[in-house]
Amino acid sequence: MSQKLINSYSSVLCPLCNKHTNIITDQESGELICTACGSVIVDKNQSGNSGWIGQNTEEVSYRSRTGAPTSLAKYDRGLSTVIGRVNRDASGRQIDISMRSRIGRWRTWDMRTQTNDSSKRNLQAAFVHLYTMKDALGLPESAIEKVAYLYRKIQERKLIKGRTIKGALAVASYIACREMGIPRTLREISKITNLKEKEVARIYRKVMVELDLKIPQVDAVKEIIKIGNMCSVSERSKRLAIRTLVSIMKTEMAAGKNPMGLAGAALYLACKENDEELTQSKIAEVAGVTEVTLRHDLDLILDLPEIKVSI
Repeated sequence: MSQKLINSYSSVLCPLCNKHTNIITDQESGELICTACGSVIVDKNQSGNSGWIGQNTEEVSYRSRTGAPTSLAKYDRGLSTVIGRVNRDASGRQIDISMRSRIGRWRTWDMRTQTNDSSKRNLQAAFVHLYTMKDALGLPESAIEKVAYLYRKIQERKLIKGRTIKGALAVASYIACREMGIPRTLREISKITNLKEKEVARIYRKVMVELDLKIPQVDAVKEIIKIGNMCSVSERSKRLAIRTLVSIMKTEMAAGKNPMGLAGAALYLACKENDEELTQSKIAEVAGVTEVTLRHDLDLILDLPEIKVSI
């Protein structure tokens, strides 16, 4: 127990042990402690000092607000400050007209100096598009931070030169989705950014080589769930398709195959087993593969003896 404990209340009913005891206060942490049961009744760190830093005795006089958290998805990482628009001084009095015009010029130059570098202007424009893509793709905040980190790496290697900001953002988004296991295809991201898939694929290959990235394989199980939700397939068929796909993954047949084609073929067989009406053309369209690829994967799956038993 700290030596800086002082009695703050005497003969007070403790709400935890229901006894009339003394309650003492820890000056360093601000906790109210019952002397009978030793329970912390009120934690002042959480209730009263929220948002402050500098809790030690040596830092009490230097406390300051922590402010908003930093983020890689902001061009200045959230560290820059701005001159407020309120024309009042620290005492709350109105600023006179002569000083108001001078402060207006300060605000203008403050905004200009924050983006005086071309790289900062590039990041500022890119992250505006990034939050638009976040809403369209439904990405979580952790994925946005990953995309921003990859985009900064692309900019540091000067791979933006000769390419569009949207193209680099689309590539960074696709790589982040692959690394975090989010089922988003290159075609979907290209469609949202209004770019050609071949152009985005070309930038993707260049970035992969320059940054020496190792991208994990697409999880076909998640693709089954995605395709099933888009085709309004029942939960029973999706679970049967997942069991079928897991059996396929245990064999060597899955090596080198398109995960989207295998997921679509397993889902089609599961729908046939449960008497659900779902055409191959619809599955192929949603999965982003051709009907020929889908039928080829179907033939390979039906040739496996262990799959025949389950189907």
